[in-house]
Amino acid sequence: MVDIKVLCPAVERDDEILTSEALRFVAGLHAGFAKRRDELLARRRERRDEAARTGRLDFLPETAEVRESDWRVAPAPPDLLDRRVEITGPTERKMAINALNSGARIWLADLEDANTPHWTNVISGQVNLADAVRGTIAFTSPEGKEYALRDDVEHAVIVMRPRGWHLPERNLVFDGREGIGALVDFGLYFFHNAKALLDKGSGPYFYLPKLESHLEARLWNDVFTHAEAELGIPHGAIRATVLIETIPAAFEMEEILYELREHASGLNAGRWDYLFSLIKYFRDAGPGFVLPDRNSVTMTAPFMRAYTELLVRTCHKRGAFAMGGMAAFIPNRRDPEVTAKALEKVREDKRREAGDGFDGSWVAHPDLVPICQEVFDEVLGERPNQLDRLREDVSVTADQLLDVAATPGRATEAGLRAAVDVGVRYIASWLSGNGAAAIHNLMEDAATAEISRSQVWQWVRNEVELDTGVKVTADLVREVLAGTRRALRDEVPAEHLDPACQLFEEVALAEEYVDFLTLPAYERIE
Repeated sequence: MVDIKVLCPAVERDDEILTSEALRFVAGLHAGFAKRRDELLARRRERRDEAARTGRLDFLPETAEVRESDWRVAPAPPDLLDRRVEITGPTERKMAINALNSGARIWLADLEDANTPHWTNVISGQVNLADAVRGTIAFTSPEGKEYALRDDVEHAVIVMRPRGWHLPERNLVFDGREGIGALVDFGLYFFHNAKALLDKGSGPYFYLPKLESHLEARLWNDVFTHAEAELGIPHGAIRATVLIETIPAAFEMEEILYELREHASGLNAGRWDYLFSLIKYFRDAGPGFVLPDRNSVTMTAPFMRAYTELLVRTCHKRGAFAMGGMAAFIPNRRDPEVTAKALEKVREDKRREAGDGFDGSWVAHPDLVPICQEVFDEVLGERPNQLDRLREDVSVTADQLLDVAATPGRATEAGLRAAVDVGVRYIASWLSGNGAAAIHNLMEDAATAEISRSQVWQWVRNEVELDTGVKVTADLVREVLAGTRRALRDEVPAEHLDPACQLFEEVALAEEYVDFLTLPAYERIE
């Protein structure tokens, strides 16, 4: 018998989620796969060290046969054939209802970057997902406003994103070792909902974050196969879309799809996490990898174009969906001029993606669903997707994926101040329990803080000169941080602002780069 301990106080309706059968199922996942997960995390460090020595990455010679042979992923189930608009957001109850009612084809139900993994959030998220699957989810606000699933719209298909392999779950302990966030999130959701989803004509669908290699995809595939067999679910019922949001994964797109081919649905092109990963991987590779202000690094930068075009080419070559990036803008009805300009930028961004061959794209707010829908409708017409656009014109080299030096723009004082401001604001929100934060008319998640603090770390280490002629130093960053603290004092409660400033300074100026700020942040929450 496995020794299972639940270390946190009770959460409302946790008895429905933490049943003895469900906990035994999750314990079985840990018994079967925790050791391999640990080994793969160690391999990440080894591979990063090698990249630091060589200053580059390349396509793997040992997997050339996979790239050159003829194979395709399994055909998509009917409710994943059309993914032209996907809305993302946390599993908070009201936001879940709004996402399901939004008119988007897919809801990315996020237990990862848009969620602070407070135990209450972890369990209430599972409760909300179970109710959403069964169509019973409802909510009444403190002001008495009622939210429920509408019967005049087709509800979005649920695709759940668990935590990445690196994140722990300390509130569940199996045979003396703390839980793995990815296995806890996946295991509880799959155990409680897989059969119900299949009964309603859908299935257990997932987005997989932060993968760095095809071996990590192989681990997920083995987890899926084990889980299906354990519960008597048909093999291949699980479908997964992988976020290509790390630079090493960009060199293994075909291999990742191959490992998951019986469970694969597609790949997604991110932005902030991809830039964060690039800085992390090549943080000591010199000025050729130093990025300018984050807002000037758009998807049209040469190395980003190479990455997105390779993703579309790879997906369609293998019969998988290519999903575009996030439109994070939040419409502001009190400022119609700002909103109009921002919406036009969203429209341009989605037009580029649809024109490049993407099958759909992400939005963060229900008001953006019609814009994304309209743009993709113009390109798709009555077709559900663009899998027939093979993009055989695309040929991308390793040098093109790493051509950071060709990125236009420069580091500016305004960019430094913005990075500190947004980083601190987001961390304060995360520590308060809200992982999806509205900041300066944008819906931000953990990737925002990661790219902000990583850029600051990179600029300090490379003594980057700003547009003012001043070099970025640790003292300058502390000065900007102190000003940010003063500016936010009346806006952010001190109980969140002070630890947020401390944590930002810790991860932005540490001698040893911290791989994920959410790891030290997790130690600061209950």
